[in-house]
Amino acid sequence: MPTFTPYPAPELQISEWLNTPSPIRLSDLRGKVVLIEAFQMLCPGCILHGMPLAAKLHALFRESGTVAVLGLHTVFEHHEAMRRASLEAFLHEFRYTFPIGIDAHRDGQTVPETMQAYKLRGTPSLVLIDKRGVVREILFGQVDELALGVAIGKMMAE
Repeated sequence: MPTFTPYPAPELQISEWLNTPSPIRLSDLRGKVVLIEAFQMLCPGCILHGMPLAAKLHALFRESGTVAVLGLHTVFEHHEAMRRASLEAFLHEFRYTFPIGIDAHRDGQTVPETMQAYKLRGTPSLVLIDKRGVVREILFGQVDELALGVAIGKMMAE
């Protein structure tokens, strides 16, 4: 298995934010570990694993402010079924309260901007960014919670 080479986190390209009063920029989160859960609301792995894990981490770290949890709704298929109104209903029904950015698309583009910038393979994908703004891990599919906890703990201690 190839090792991951860390790189500076590209700024998120978001068309709209939900669950936050103002837009979020990664540069404003320096000093915190940032976890981004890239998902599609019609993705079974996202519904069963990715989003519940992100919600659990958001609840765990919300008070301390040491870890910022963001959702990235990055639609690369079934575009017509995954509009903002559908996403709002999804977030409401599952009670997801952490900030969710809708990945920006250029006209005629299938794969959204942030998904391209981070070279994500699909959804669910979890991106871990350290306190300096460096992408340290991109995990695709179901994530081992214990290993994730160790990785977050190491980054918090740096």
